Amino acid sequence: MTRLSPRLGRLSPRQHWRRARLQTYSWLLTGAYQLGSMHPAVWKFVARTYHPALDRLAALHARVACQFAAVDVPAYRDFLTGNGAGNARRLGDFPETSKQNYAGVYDERSRCQEGRLHRPGVIVDESSGSSGKPYNWVRGPRELKGIYRNAAGYIELVFPGDKLFVINAYSMGAWATGTTTGTAMARIAMVKNTGPDLEKIVDTLLHFGPGYDYVVAAYPPFLKHLRDRLDADGFPWADYRVRGLVGGEGMTEALRDYLEERFEEVRSGYGASDLTIGMGAESGFSVRLRKLLATDERVRRELLGPGEQRLPMIFHYNPLETFLEVNERGELLCTINTKSCLQPKLRYNIGDEARLRTLAEVKRVLGPAYRETWTDERMNLPLLFLFGRKDSTISYMGANLYPQDVEYGLYEGNPYAADIARFCLSLEELPGLEYRPVVNIELREGSTADHGKLAEICRGGVVEHLVKVSRDFAESLKEDPTAADLRVRIHKLGEGPFAGLTKMKNVYLVKDA
Repeated sequence: MTRLSPRLGRLSPRQHWRRARLQTYSWLLTGAYQLGSMHPAVWKFVARTYHPALDRLAALHARVACQFAAVDVPAYRDFLTGNGAGNARRLGDFPETSKQNYAGVYDERSRCQEGRLHRPGVIVDESSGSSGKPYNWVRGPRELKGIYRNAAGYIELVFPGDKLFVINAYSMGAWATGTTTGTAMARIAMVKNTGPDLEKIVDTLLHFGPGYDYVVAAYPPFLKHLRDRLDADGFPWADYRVRGLVGGEGMTEALRDYLEERFEEVRSGYGASDLTIGMGAESGFSVRLRKLLATDERVRRELLGPGEQRLPMIFHYNPLETFLEVNERGELLCTINTKSCLQPKLRYNIGDEARLRTLAEVKRVLGPAYRETWTDERMNLPLLFLFGRKDSTISYMGANLYPQDVEYGLYEGNPYAADIARFCLSLEELPGLEYRPVVNIELREGSTADHGKLAEICRGGVVEHLVKVSRDFAESLKEDPTAADLRVRIHKLGEGPFAGLTKMKNVYLVKDA
């Protein structure tokens, strides 16, 4: 698609007047919050005292953000005109933006405030390319300060400790998560940016010893690699306090349980390179709520809707900073509620399926069980129920197979779990134009597991879990027992569909295995 650069001409006197008026209005809406939120302690205060009445203020500010960009951002002016929304006033009148219709159409400069990209302190990040093509995303110094502040506030709230030592194992280089995490954590902790290097992390833990409150930040699969490696080395877990912070992709409770056999606790954050880092954050309460959804059909039905068998991740989010909506297709829309955003993100759709619930709604549904799931973190922020990308499934026998469900089956109660490095799904065509899903498993380096036994245990675990969580699959199995014929293929490290995959953020769906 052609990348356009709309005319970056000067604003008319009328546009200048409208811009100044919207700036003033925006400041009056959230000026006190923006001033006070420069310190991480303010993030914690808002998280603990947030009131639902502020949702209306947040929605109003999201609308003003769109109106301001309509005057200030050349690409957005052109985008609105091209979509017949040049005179939009209500938030719902502004069309959705996405990589496909906005970021991939207009160049970086025209998507910036005032059409001005080059300024001191601007950081250029690159997305991982998991959607097929890496994109460049730019952030200004004021915007970055806000991101650092929020991340630091969350860590202080969820991982308290007198001697915090963050080992940043995210990929470094141009990827946003790694560089941003390291800088943000340095505000409240001692930090070592190791990247995803097992040797460096092991050496760091042994060199500095057990006298610190360690937090290892990494993608979920890498944290599993670290646990397995430390176990193999006979690491003295009982002498250390080690906790895990993960992000970049979803994590099942089966994997969390496996990790928390060693790590004191593991919490996840939600963000996206094209939006912002730290849009959402887990708490002890959200984790307990997710575990309850897995076992309580009534709670799952009332919070997620009838017939929904998938288990979403659950995050708290702050509407004053990231205003979230869900469209008629169940997809998440995000508006960044701050004028410091160099490239404003406005009703941006990243393709994630989600539900939104206020804390009051969740309390009402839980009833007395609410007191059993509440924790000392006392987050009063609303909740995002995140299912993930729509395009990460395989359809089979009338059922959708999700990577998260496969992961449960691979790790839950599996004596060979430590031998699994990662997995991905594919479809195999059989004679007669039949298809069967294939679970491809990459073995950890040095694994001596019997391939046949490992494949059989993994196949049984996946089928057993799918029967529990997918009514469509369970019904198909009753009608046709051959539906249980999922194929499991075992591959050595770096072979088969895993050849050439070096990133620690997994690819879960491959066309040809």
